[in-house]
Amino acid sequence: MSTEALPRIVGLTGGIASGKSTVSAMFRELGVLVIDADVVAREVVRPGSDALRDIEEEFGASVILPSGELDRDALGKIIFGDPLARAQLNGFTHPRIAMEMMRQAAEAGAAGHSFVIYDAALIVENGLHHALGGLIVVAVSPDTQLARIQARDGLSAEDAQKRIDAQLPLSKKIEVADWVIHNDGTLDETRSQVLDVYHQLRDQT
Repeated sequence: MSTEALPRIVGLTGGIASGKSTVSAMFRELGVLVIDADVVAREVVRPGSDALRDIEEEFGASVILPSGELDRDALGKIIFGDPLARAQLNGFTHPRIAMEMMRQAAEAGAAGHSFVIYDAALIVENGLHHALGGLIVVAVSPDTQLARIQARDGLSAEDAQKRIDAQLPLSKKIEVADWVIHNDGTLDETRSQVLDVYHQLRDQT
């Protein structure tokens, strides 16, 4: 694939309940093309895709629904706690996710976008930030994060903290960020920070 038309690809990530989706929506409102990793991941395993055929061949017909779609629950039970199976699945999907992301970015560049945002949860965990043209991290304080998870999911403080502890700490993501958007305050305060990052990216590209 030619990279001549590729715009700058900037990562957007955060932690559980940090408000990444809110920030992503704000960038979209400004006319920025946001490539959502979750949407791309679903697209690459659509019925009839090469990735889905590979998955069925490796894990069996039990992971395919009667509709021809991937049975995510059945596949999840197979790969849960099995690092080898998870690595095999990632081998089928990750290269294709990357190719589709690049295809969408190239399409955006050809349409005149000077930069796009790649919205994904595990950018830092997978080391992808090293290959991107910058990283935005949406951050909140530990107290805010805990309170939001409890309110959103109806969990006790102990269970909410377990979910936080299961992820890479936000502090580790902030360490490698080019921009940090603090999302503890009002929507207007968050939007002001998004606008500032937007102007910087527009001026740099």
